[in-house]
Amino acid sequence: MPTPLDASKIKVFTGRGNPELAQRVCDHISLPMGRGRTDLFPDGECIVKVDEDVRGRDCYVFQSTSHPVNAHLMELFIWIDCLKRASAKRVTAVMPYFGYARQDRKDEGRVPITAKLVANLLERAGADRVVSVDLHAAQVQGFFDIPVDHLNASPVMCKWMKSQKLANRVFVSPDVGNVKRAQAYANTMGGEICIIDKRRKSGSQTEARHIIGDVEGKNVLIVDDMITTAGTVTEACKILKDNGVKDIYIAATHAVFAPPAMERLSEAPFSKIAVTDTIPIGNRADAIKDRLVVLSVAELLGEAIARIHRDESVSALFKQENGSGK
Repeated sequence: MPTPLDASKIKVFTGRGNPELAQRVCDHISLPMGRGRTDLFPDGECIVKVDEDVRGRDCYVFQSTSHPVNAHLMELFIWIDCLKRASAKRVTAVMPYFGYARQDRKDEGRVPITAKLVANLLERAGADRVVSVDLHAAQVQGFFDIPVDHLNASPVMCKWMKSQKLANRVFVSPDVGNVKRAQAYANTMGGEICIIDKRRKSGSQTEARHIIGDVEGKNVLIVDDMITTAGTVTEACKILKDNGVKDIYIAATHAVFAPPAMERLSEAPFSKIAVTDTIPIGNRADAIKDRLVVLSVAELLGEAIARIHRDESVSALFKQENGSGK
């Protein structure tokens, strides 16, 4: 058994982005939640107050930068600044969901690279390290000049997938960009992969054209990093059913579920959808609650934080799961 963490040397705090997950992580690693709070001035400005000594401590701030994205980002910057000015030894921004990660390159003229901008702002605020889960694009790590621990939710997802005991399964990438993700699951669990050729019409509309691979009569697992408006995954479900699949299961790490996701998902022909608690769901998904499974990444994040604090390998977590490094 690893040595218990010393609560006098490590502190975990949370913003308002996902306090439930932060508490689950603290419970897993047997640490009390750090005493601190965010209040609002009458004009809407944030003020953060830390109610305990953090001088020389290793501090972790939890904040999923989901809706309202800009408010949660600003709150995170203020938390980091507060802890640095209170003489924390190291401040790690734990961002289970990293907002703005999709804008990671200039794919046309006169557009920003907001993933890089957020990286710059986190560093300028004083973050010494960043922890995140399933970044939309792995290259976002390269935008930072500080260490980034990019965790993979695959151990959590694979455990759920195995529990479904699906025979004759095929892992489907809903677009070309997720092929590596589908291949990784197929390598770990065994099975074939298929790819859906997708064309994006707009920011909220996509069109699935055709399938690369054989899915007829198969049990299908669609794997993705996030579901935002659900256009991609629901179009995938339609074309898969048109091609004779048996049952459709969906696994996506981040449940962004922006409108009109619920309307689309409630009508989509899938059996179950599994997401994680990187983003609080609350009652936003009541329309599909009978088919929704929410898995927790608290143990994964807790183990990562414990290893970072002890200066141990984080990638070893994933070697234990699938026999290979990240």
